[in-house]
Amino acid sequence: MQENIIPHNFIITKKERTNLKKHNSLLLWFTGLSGSGKSTIANAVEQELYKQKIHTYTLDGDNVRKGLNNDLTFSPDDRKENIRRIAETAALFIDAGVVVLAAFVSPYKKDRELIKKTVKDVNFVEIFVDTPIEECERRDVKGLYAKARKGLIKDFTGINAPYEAPDNPDVRIDTSKEAIEESVALIMKAIKIKLELK
Repeated sequence: MQENIIPHNFIITKKERTNLKKHNSLLLWFTGLSGSGKSTIANAVEQELYKQKIHTYTLDGDNVRKGLNNDLTFSPDDRKENIRRIAETAALFIDAGVVVLAAFVSPYKKDRELIKKTVKDVNFVEIFVDTPIEECERRDVKGLYAKARKGLIKDFTGINAPYEAPDNPDVRIDTSKEAIEESVALIMKAIKIKLELK
């Protein structure tokens, strides 16, 4: 089947799209436990980028699973497919010249390596929201930890499924210690040079 799929080369290139937008395109990948603050920080970073007239789009775990990936469970194989689809979607946005913010638990190192390979290392910024599980569980806004502790949710990361922390993230944040404004400032500092056109 694959031998019959021949990609079409279009005239307008990624470079031309980024020049039009006056900034480089990137993937800001927020990883961490449920309740760590990934989506909250991604939302705040997107607001800051918007103020700077940078074109963005946010992909969030719950939102993507309601649509694009609503056929997937939380089994290891389906988690892998979930991340693969998101990486391919992010790659399309990057090609379009957009800064993508993606907030996903993404518990496995090998899956995050696949993302980096899919979008190319130069376009990838790994942001580890390294909030202790005790704090995530204390917040438990969605009641997921409580359900997992009662055995009502299986394959829940941090309780009955593993989380493999990044070894060398581009940015590490602990929302139990750093305010949102501090977290945003750290991220903006880390991506400033990457955003600039050369």
